[in-house]
Amino acid sequence: MRQAIERLAESQIREVANAGLGRDDVLAFWFGESDEVTPDFIRQAAIESLQRGETFYAHNLGLPELRCAIAQYMGQLHGPVDSGRIAVTSGGVNALMLAVQCLVDAGDEVVAVTPVWPNLTAQPLIMGASLRCVPLQPVAYGPEAGRWKLDLDALLAAITPTTRLLIVNAPNNPTGWTLSRAEQVALLAHCRRTGTWILADEVYERLYYAPSANACAPSFLDVAAPDDRLIVAHSFSKSFLMTGWRLGWLVMPASLTPHMGKLIEFNTSCASVFTQRAAIAALARSEEVTPGVVAHLLRCRDTLVPLLAATPAVQVAVADGGMYAFFRLDGFDDALLTAKRLVREAGLGLAPGTAFASQAQGWFRWCFASRDPDRLVQGVSRLQKWLGHG
Repeated sequence: MRQAIERLAESQIREVANAGLGRDDVLAFWFGESDEVTPDFIRQAAIESLQRGETFYAHNLGLPELRCAIAQYMGQLHGPVDSGRIAVTSGGVNALMLAVQCLVDAGDEVVAVTPVWPNLTAQPLIMGASLRCVPLQPVAYGPEAGRWKLDLDALLAAITPTTRLLIVNAPNNPTGWTLSRAEQVALLAHCRRTGTWILADEVYERLYYAPSANACAPSFLDVAAPDDRLIVAHSFSKSFLMTGWRLGWLVMPASLTPHMGKLIEFNTSCASVFTQRAAIAALARSEEVTPGVVAHLLRCRDTLVPLLAATPAVQVAVADGGMYAFFRLDGFDDALLTAKRLVREAGLGLAPGTAFASQAQGWFRWCFASRDPDRLVQGVSRLQKWLGHG
């Protein structure tokens, strides 16, 4: 076995979830998915595809009609995007891994902004790259206490002509931090000078709660040229309530697309046709789904965060994007141990902050994507009782 694989850390999120297996009394908020079922018309499109017998291989890059639909959808958000820049993938995870496989050789230098979903930092290591993490900084005091901020100068200093790839996830999982337009412009200009590729995980761009002209977070696609060294990863999971469908896409320079098709062939061959038919239906009626998802998530966020903020020993801030509350619990510095105790002793399932970065000891991620916001209220009640404040 390769040493790079042996050295990979297991997911601490899964480790905590495994501690609650077999228990139906645990309120679980550890995974990043809604408990709402995919809308019926999307499921029906897949059913009809299966009934037509569409059970065969498809084009490596995806059905042409889905690639066109994605290009049109992205164009409405960010300006014209040619379908020749689109590759359909078997999930957002697969999209990100394909991008890293395409760009990174063993020994290459990769820079990542953390805390971040652990797959994004594991993928370069799988390829044998060297990884340098530039941490966001939590605000400790004042009205923005609990928010995380980017030290842009530190990030720019970390990206040199020897840096092959910059990985950035914004809106960020787990912190909710979002890149500003000015920061994107500065990063893009700097990476042009150093010849560094940018892999932008923008899966949460529609789950954005700050005022926005086009109802999404700032995107690198808004400021980049079509041939810039930029790959943007997306997924149907979050904005369309399609986590289990395993369908995503990449936007890249057109010159890269045929090579991405080769990589897809050697990874998964193609995404299944019936899931792609469901995605076409989802995109055709996206405004019937996503705005409602965002409005409900906003309600959930605004239910959970004030309750957490009113809990002694908790430091939390309102996130601008994503589907998570990321909070510090004073006096509980071992996040993994504490998360396991919460499962065992309080019936509350949270993700430990150290799953996302070593500097996030004492922090915890709470996914607030709950069909019933009362579950969030119950969860805070369990936390408060466990802390001795209930």
